[in-house]
Amino acid sequence: MSGQIDKERYEELKKKRQFKKFTYRGIETDDLLKLTNEELTDMVCARARRRFQRGLKRKPMALIKKLRKAKKDVPMGEKPPAVKTHLRNMIIVPEMIGSLVAVYNGKVFNSVEVKGDMVGHYLGEFSITYKPVTHGRPGIGATHSSRFIPLK
Repeated sequence: MSGQIDKERYEELKKKRQFKKFTYRGIETDDLLKLTNEELTDMVCARARRRFQRGLKRKPMALIKKLRKAKKDVPMGEKPPAVKTHLRNMIIVPEMIGSLVAVYNGKVFNSVEVKGDMVGHYLGEFSITYKPVTHGRPGIGATHSSRFIPLK
């Protein structure tokens, strides 16, 4: 009984808030989930199309199975637990939308929530592998004019 009320309340709240409808190449998220693998293959860019045509290997399929299992065990409206992976070269497919993926960057696992606009991109694009440079004040010896500053 409480599960039904919770679901009704969730739907009611969802109707109240107007979200931006995401489309990928003119197709909304709900319709993307209904596409077959062949139809999705025709929509993505050439590199991803080639990868799909050559077949999904064992490791990417294992990741998709883990994501399915994580999403299945979660009550409605909750976020699933993050699934850790080293597969930075995994292409994001519509089935992964709404999942949490912890992508390894060489040091730590960065948690990435997969959104609709990430479809067709690689997981590695959302987990940066380097620390961007923050330029501070120049130190001694940084320029020629700094040679003439007295050191006291």
